[in-house]
Amino acid sequence: MRPWNSIPITEVDEPLQKIPTALLRLEPHPYAALGAPYGPDASPFRLRQGVVTRLLQAQQELQKEQPGWSLAIFDAWRPVAVQRFMVRHSLVAECGRIGINPDHPSPERDRAEAAVGRFWAPPSDDPATPPPHSTGAAVDLTLADAGGQALAMGGEIDAIGRVSEPLFHQAAALADSSSPAAVWHQRRQLLARVMAGAGFEQHPNEWWHFSWGDQLWAWRSGAREAFYGRVGDSASSRLS
Repeated sequence: MRPWNSIPITEVDEPLQKIPTALLRLEPHPYAALGAPYGPDASPFRLRQGVVTRLLQAQQELQKEQPGWSLAIFDAWRPVAVQRFMVRHSLVAECGRIGINPDHPSPERDRAEAAVGRFWAPPSDDPATPPPHSTGAAVDLTLADAGGQALAMGGEIDAIGRVSEPLFHQAAALADSSSPAAVWHQRRQLLARVMAGAGFEQHPNEWWHFSWGDQLWAWRSGAREAFYGRVGDSASSRLS
C-alpha cells in the first residue's frame, strides 16, 4: 500500500489519447525494448486527455524560460502487466548489482525489494489501488535541448537510490554554484516548477515522475478524491 491508496476514486471515464507530436518522445521506448507485455497496438505514449492538455501548458511555460527547450516523454500509460514485468526486472537488476539471488530469501534480498519499492508501485490488480501509471494520469519525463537531446539531470530516470530524489543535488549546488550539481539542481527545479504551474504533483522520491488526477496527485495536492482510475490492459475501447 502507498499513502495515497486510501483516497477514493470517482472515475470521470475520460479516454486515453495519443501524446501529440508537439511533445517529444524518447524512443525507442525503454520498457517495450525490454519486451514488456504491452500487447498489440497498445502504445505506452498515451495519457488522459486532461493530462495531455496540462503537459502542453507546462511546455509553453518551459519555453518562456528556455526558448527551444522541450519536455521529453520517457514513459506514460503503463498497464498493470507491464508494471509487474518492470518491478521484477528492477528487482533482478538490483539483486544482480549487489550480487545476490533474487529468488533466494535473505535479509539482503528484503533490502533490495524495499529499495525497489521506493520507486516502483506494487502491480495491484485491485481497482481501488491502481499503480499511478496504469491510470493514464502519470508521466515520466525530462528536459531536452533545442536539438532534441535529453539534458543531464544528475541521475538517470529509474535509478534506484537517493540520487533520484528531487532535491538530492541541492546541498552541493548551494555549496558551489558553478558545479555540475548546481546545473542539475537548477534543471530539476525548472522541470518541477513548470509542471507544478500546470497543476501537476511530483512523486516525492522521483525527480521525473508527475501526476495529475490520480491518487498520488490527490494525496499531494490535498484533494478529497481522485478522478482517474485504472485503464485496463486492453485499452483499445478507451482511446480517443
